[in-house]
Amino acid sequence: MERPDLSQVSPEVLAYIEALEAQLVAGQARTAAATPSIEPSEPPTTINIITISQEGMIKRTPRHLYGRQRRGGMGVFDLETAESDAPALLAVADESETLLLFSNYGRAFRLPLGKLNEAPVRAKGQALADLLPFQVHERIVAALPANRDKYVALVSERGWVRRVRDGYLGANMLQGMSFHNVKEGGYLVGACWTPGDSDLFIATKQGKAIRFMESQVPTRGVLGLRTQVDDVVVAVTAVSNSSGVFLIGDDGKGTIRQMAGFAANKAPGAGGKVAMKTDNLIGALAVTENDDILLISRQGKIIRFQAEEVPPKEGVVQGVNCMALRADEVTAVTLAPISES
Repeated sequence: MERPDLSQVSPEVLAYIEALEAQLVAGQARTAAATPSIEPSEPPTTINIITISQEGMIKRTPRHLYGRQRRGGMGVFDLETAESDAPALLAVADESETLLLFSNYGRAFRLPLGKLNEAPVRAKGQALADLLPFQVHERIVAALPANRDKYVALVSERGWVRRVRDGYLGANMLQGMSFHNVKEGGYLVGACWTPGDSDLFIATKQGKAIRFMESQVPTRGVLGLRTQVDDVVVAVTAVSNSSGVFLIGDDGKGTIRQMAGFAANKAPGAGGKVAMKTDNLIGALAVTENDDILLISRQGKIIRFQAEEVPPKEGVVQGVNCMALRADEVTAVTLAPISES
């Protein structure tokens, strides 16, 4: 559309029109900046992004097909599921590796990634129920590459934490072997690898957290965090005093909380203190500047951006915009170390 002759328009009206035109140009520029690049941001790699839905649909896609965006972008559509079956988990592993999957019942499964068909970024995936012996109402709550460290720390919704030696999770493990008693602390909600001499950082939905030495967790487990009646644990990650922990809420706002400013407790079992201002924390992961962060939303959009774009903080903050959401919410987070490229 051509601009009409405005020579007869009053100076006030002309100024108003020009102001609107400037706003339109600025809006177009913002839209272009938020549009994801279709070009891969790294060479082809065998590292895969694994996406799992609430009802157990799973797919794997090469990481290089997810181009990096700037923090705060809208992402691209990924796992294609029914509206009632939102994406629930993200993981990163090489196509030659095996995934350790932990269910809400505390049972563990091993799934070689080679058993999954490679899929494009936008795809429906496969049903885990066709691959693993699930029980009724059982769902996967954590997915980790196998053989990454000495222990796996498991945490339940009411703060019960237990460590499992890597040897018990090896190739000879029986599918569906139980490592958590639901009667102790409720359903399992998270898991992470630990080296054996780190601290554990356990975070809740309301943004509260506790940090203590993992060596204080006995073989059968212990209450790691005392939760309020209206709060539940959502994540556990291994940290040190020099670590930063990426915290993300369902509203797409996140921060990197530096552990130098989050003192460790002398023992597990205390109530948490505020780690981030949020009403619905989704995840907490120890992060380095050499990591990429991946977020996925309820509508199946996924974004990949560099961790160094998130300002680290020692105090309590609300966070910065990490993903643009429109009638949507973040449901899962994972990290992709770029040193693996």
